[in-house]
Amino acid sequence: MENIVSLCKRRGFIYQGSEIYGGLSGTFDYGPLGVALKNNIKNLWWKMFVDGREDMYGVDAAIIMNPKVWQASGHLSAGFSDPLVECGKCKKRFRADQLEDVSICPDCGGKLGIERRFNLMFKTNVGATEDESSVSYLRPETAQGMFVNFKNIIDSFHPKLPFGIAQIGKAFRNEIAPRDFLFRSREFEQMEIEYFIRGSDWKEEFEIWRKHMLEWINLIGLNKKNIHELEVPDGDRAHYSKRTIDFEYDFPFGKKELYGLAYRTDFDLSNHSRESSAALEYYDEETKEKFTPHVIEPTWGLDRTILAVLCDAYVEDEMGGEMRTYLKFSPRVAPVKAAVFPLLKNKPELVEKARGVYNELKREIGAVIFDDNGNIGKRYRRQDEIGTPYCITIDFDTLGDDTVTVRDRDTGEQERIKVSGIASFLSERIS
Repeated sequence: MENIVSLCKRRGFIYQGSEIYGGLSGTFDYGPLGVALKNNIKNLWWKMFVDGREDMYGVDAAIIMNPKVWQASGHLSAGFSDPLVECGKCKKRFRADQLEDVSICPDCGGKLGIERRFNLMFKTNVGATEDESSVSYLRPETAQGMFVNFKNIIDSFHPKLPFGIAQIGKAFRNEIAPRDFLFRSREFEQMEIEYFIRGSDWKEEFEIWRKHMLEWINLIGLNKKNIHELEVPDGDRAHYSKRTIDFEYDFPFGKKELYGLAYRTDFDLSNHSRESSAALEYYDEETKEKFTPHVIEPTWGLDRTILAVLCDAYVEDEMGGEMRTYLKFSPRVAPVKAAVFPLLKNKPELVEKARGVYNELKREIGAVIFDDNGNIGKRYRRQDEIGTPYCITIDFDTLGDDTVTVRDRDTGEQERIKVSGIASFLSERIS
């Protein structure tokens, strides 16, 4: 894990938040390669689950909502809190459920205080006054923004059941002890769907979405051997769930939850309907029935997805008698699809030709970089380390026959390809 974190910092994937001021625990900044990786994953998800379907409606709901939303959803109750203990000596706070001994401080050996519940929501004030009437919260999940827009989608688009509302967005939780790099942070991003169905169809729809989630895991290139399905037992499920499956991943720090699939029944729409006095029902024009739909909720943590992709892709091997580190990204998610090199940077004719090839690929492919820094071996190693699937070298033969050398990241094998065919060669392999 330390090697992965170091690579992310060194190569511009992920930085500690506010680093020049000593950082802020549980916050991270995405660098140029990190944000490219993130956007590739988000775009693939949106294409698969929104643009690629007829029954999905995308939204981007506000982060700060009327606090009554969180009252209705149950987030202001004890159900959305963690057990907190504080050391009487060093004053540090810990999650009680993560300690082997809840009486002794793991840092200084002091005595820990009585366990109490700690609500995870960030509280803020809206407007010019700071009293109880202005209190609101940063959203701790994206789901409620979709539930409160259920009526708007019905009124605007008149969808037929089943249909879904999808969203990618930030959420915030004031974690007592953020840890394990991106895995548990205070600011994170979710990709989430609320899929509205008839209650009688929930078992069938649940299984359909379970398969969709496995298809997604395959699409982004995660090794299925590292994925495990956990049926969450009674007592461990969220208060709104009648059935939940966690998709766990073998992270370097242990098997942990990556995604979740929950059957939320009609809990949310019924609660919001009662608390807001709005009729959050569905009218079936064919059967003339009016009822409250039930919900299947597949949810994907975007930051956890990025962490899993990085862990899965990280490889240390030997090539050409030398040790190398590389990221074996699926070309679909790789932040850089190809790098273009002139064999020698001090030969103007090679540089000019390489620039021409680069400019053309930049227009066609987009995620292409130009690299002439150092010898060719160092350039290969640098591109391997950031996960670039293909390196294209313009050499003296290029000037004569208009072919280039294309090197494969994983095998190191090279082949000659006509300049005119490079764009189609890459397009076939990165889609």
